[in-house]
Amino acid sequence: MDILQAIWLGVLQGLTEFLPISSSAHLILMRFWFGWEMGDPQAELVFDVALHAGTLTAIVVYFWRDLTRIAGAAFSTAPERAVDKRLAWGIAIGCLPAALVGVRFEEPIEEFFRSQYALIAGLLIGIGVLMAIVDRLGRKERSLESLGILDALLIGVAQACALVPGFSRSGITMIAGLMLGLQRESAARFSFLLATPITFGAAVWSFRNLFKGDIPADMIAPMVAGGAAAMVVGWLCIAFLIRYLRTRSLMPFVVYRIAIGLATLGKVFFGG
Repeated sequence: MDILQAIWLGVLQGLTEFLPISSSAHLILMRFWFGWEMGDPQAELVFDVALHAGTLTAIVVYFWRDLTRIAGAAFSTAPERAVDKRLAWGIAIGCLPAALVGVRFEEPIEEFFRSQYALIAGLLIGIGVLMAIVDRLGRKERSLESLGILDALLIGVAQACALVPGFSRSGITMIAGLMLGLQRESAARFSFLLATPITFGAAVWSFRNLFKGDIPADMIAPMVAGGAAAMVVGWLCIAFLIRYLRTRSLMPFVVYRIAIGLATLGKVFFGG
């Protein structure tokens, strides 16, 4: 992998991790569309660590005030911190489904879907259609402060589905939030807050596996470049989406998902 390729994949990760269009699907389909294969599983692992570290840094930098305030309220007994305390425990409980499913099924899922391009395309289209329906019919009345523990758990169950390429972690959690009546911005904000422990866990899990082998010397520069690109673009995407959803719908992302899905199906079945 050269530096420009690493930067492009980092940009792609930063864009697709936070926009509701599925980062895992795009990273798989990018290799399918352009024939980018690293070949060495260790090299892929190293690069995945860099991308996880970059997107984790983006979330922490953007939400550090919220994360500090919410985490500090977890064990508070002060009445004025009750909302933040509920959010802290909601985030903790909401992460459990994805953590449990990820530890048990992440590797089999990745191995199965690595070359299931038509199925990934179908999921991009199907979840896009569901997103359009929910975005249109959802009440969009509730604020983030109204979110309860059960709401957080249900959104967390939806987040666990995002281990399958094509769902999109941010997309499926925002869909769940909208189904529960959250405003678009509130659904997106909770989606990102819920992503912080999961992204941290993914980075730690990747680092754990990384020590099974040496870091290839020629991967250090691409690793740094890709991680930095993912961090910068990820931060910009978070800022954009939070502002965008205050007044606008998810329909552009729906159209994009369907277009990419149909184009991929065309390439799978008709070549070119």
